[in-house]
Amino acid sequence: MAGGRRAGLDDPVARAATEVIGGPRGRHAARELSWLLTAATLSALAAIPAGFGIALRIPCLRTSWKGDGQFWNACYSDLPNAYRDGNLGAGLAAFLQGSDGSPTTGQPPLTGLALMAVGSLVPSADRESTRVAWYFALWAVLLTLLLLAVVWMVASTAHRPWAAAHVALAPVVALVGFVSADLLGVALAGAGMWAWARRRPGAAGVLLGLAVAARSYPVLILVAIGLLALRSGRMRAFARTAAHAVATFLAVLGGLWLLNPDAAASSYRTWFSAAAGYGSPWLLPQLAGHPLPAWGLTALAAGGWVLAVVAGAVLALASARRPTLAEVSLVMVGIALVTGKSFTVQSSLWLVPLVAWCVVQWRDHLLWAGAEALHFVAVWLTIAATKVPDRGMPNSWYAFFSMFRVIAVLWLVTMVWLRARERWGRSEGEADDLAGPMQDAEDRLIVKFS
Repeated sequence: MAGGRRAGLDDPVARAATEVIGGPRGRHAARELSWLLTAATLSALAAIPAGFGIALRIPCLRTSWKGDGQFWNACYSDLPNAYRDGNLGAGLAAFLQGSDGSPTTGQPPLTGLALMAVGSLVPSADRESTRVAWYFALWAVLLTLLLLAVVWMVASTAHRPWAAAHVALAPVVALVGFVSADLLGVALAGAGMWAWARRRPGAAGVLLGLAVAARSYPVLILVAIGLLALRSGRMRAFARTAAHAVATFLAVLGGLWLLNPDAAASSYRTWFSAAAGYGSPWLLPQLAGHPLPAWGLTALAAGGWVLAVVAGAVLALASARRPTLAEVSLVMVGIALVTGKSFTVQSSLWLVPLVAWCVVQWRDHLLWAGAEALHFVAVWLTIAATKVPDRGMPNSWYAFFSMFRVIAVLWLVTMVWLRARERWGRSEGEADDLAGPMQDAEDRLIVKFS
């Protein structure tokens, strides 16, 4: 198994693809010019999945995301539906006032503010379909810019800049990049890791704090930094990052709480009482007619986070060589995803930048993406079956595709885990691209199991 940065060089798929579009960097090329040209090339190529993701929504654009056609055509998106059903066109002021009839998002604080802010930019129009189309178009532009930002962050930090192709050409982005605003949290989390790699722990904390305010999973990235900082003796830098992250998150949450307490707490309050959602293995008993109680689901999901942290701690502190920040983060995020109350189709976006920074073999990336694509189709046909049972997908088949996806994510986690645990997984002298303050630091704490 190829390991470390060598994965980008030895990957036959990556090698063949780079030869088609210009070939790998020559020995006389300047490194700075190389990553800039690579990032520019990949930014152009990112138009392929972005264009596909937008084109996929054309049937729904024609019907303003109304009716069952959005499921039969697999063009569903939370964004236009949230705009119409959540009254997001009322404006940001109405949202912050929190009065009766004010807009609702059901999203974490920063994501809710972003949804409302974009809603405030929609031009006035008599027809609702026109306003819905404008809202989706504005988000399509914003999400494309966020995707490009992630490409540039990966290319500028990766030892092999072509690793950013895992973001620019990700099939998962093409399928679910425009389903929701999740790319906002993904970009902020990536920016936090980028700032840490640039030895800016304060800025990293601020960005990760904003990411947590947009989506909860960046907490695991912060934990991964802490575990590796503990091993390398760089706890002072981590303490600064953690302090800035907590302060930033509390500032966003507290500020929104003062203006609209219901909006600030709604997503977290709802999570505790939520039933099992699509994609989660805990939905299987419900599909069989024996749903799990809410308290049981909460305990299982919380246990999944504990398991993720324990696995991350073992990987970070007990491996023969120090794993990379991306490797520890991907293992923890992957475990948290497959054990959560809900594993939505768009949640897979959380793994995309981590796959790139881990320089996962394209074979494994495409196997995972194939499982995601099968589940993407299956979930819409299953939802459609609630309206027209004889045309939709039976629950038994959805259970199969759902678990196939879970297995694919666990396969990805396993491949990263095995490579990270391999003593000689990284060539001598090749360091963690995202190490930042931990770069070249000697190990201070290693846990050994007898």
